[in-house]
Amino acid sequence: MILALDAMGGDYAPEEIIKGAAMACEESHGELKIVLVGDEKKIREFDIPPTMEIVHTDVVIGMDEHPSEAFKKKKDSSIGIGIRLQREGKADAFLSAGNTGAVVAFSLLLLGRIKGVKRPALATFFPAIDGYTLVLDVGANSDVKPEYLYQFGVMGSVYLKKVYGIENPSVGLLSMGEERIKGSSLIQQAHQMLEEGAKRGHLNFYGNIEGHDILEGKTDVCVVDGFTGNAVLKFGESLVSYIIGHLKKAAKSSLRVGLGALLMKPAFVELLKKVNYEEYGGAVLLGVDGISVVSHGKSKANAIKSAINLTLKMYRERVNEIIREELEA
Repeated sequence: MILALDAMGGDYAPEEIIKGAAMACEESHGELKIVLVGDEKKIREFDIPPTMEIVHTDVVIGMDEHPSEAFKKKKDSSIGIGIRLQREGKADAFLSAGNTGAVVAFSLLLLGRIKGVKRPALATFFPAIDGYTLVLDVGANSDVKPEYLYQFGVMGSVYLKKVYGIENPSVGLLSMGEERIKGSSLIQQAHQMLEEGAKRGHLNFYGNIEGHDILEGKTDVCVVDGFTGNAVLKFGESLVSYIIGHLKKAAKSSLRVGLGALLMKPAFVELLKKVNYEEYGGAVLLGVDGISVVSHGKSKANAIKSAINLTLKMYRERVNEIIREELEA
């Protein structure tokens, strides 16, 4: 597989991007070739394995730039060129730790959608008590229709089956109550479509779930519109920071609490591992006619390596082809 990698995206680019790429290449035993897209002068300040190619551009999309403006004015950015390489058949996948909105916009406009897909969805994992919950959409679509939510459920199911080996992933629809009559007209219509899809064997629909069910892991997949999903994602990230900060502060408040914290250290370490984005790589844009993955902006080498391995597995398992087949059936 040939991966176009945005060498300039993220807080620790290009050094940590290059380190992660080198680690992934070494572990792939020749299965992976990486094209680094970015400022060649800055990239060559670090050790580049001879198997890696560099495509030069000094244009970078900042984290605070609006996606539509970036698409108009920065087509030759590291994100723009990287995704264009995939469209032209010179790469099989694209990965960036940069501006998520820009990756979504460029991917949709340059790669297009898989045949039958109404809207792509950004999917990422939330930690749950026993495992993880895949939540989609977390930001690609603020306005949705019932059929979009249905397709999110199908795409999420295929992704978990093929990439993570979950045989029959359960799908929940985020609502304001478990009863099928709860929620807006949009949610009720989506509920009906998901039920009908389950009867046809396209997915395993559990029913409505509530916000707390995401962290409890009631279902493997949580389907939600992008506006709500993004709000849940940002709240979850802030909650983790709050809990960790509060525990650290409490541990210093007295000797007794400090000793208790010391005894609880293994549990804290396990919690930190659970919420560490390095473990699961990044968010995947499901539904575009290509492979686009966005790693966390604070990603270091291990997180980049995990994200690269994720793109490789999506390529191996033909995720997009299976999504197309499911939606056409």
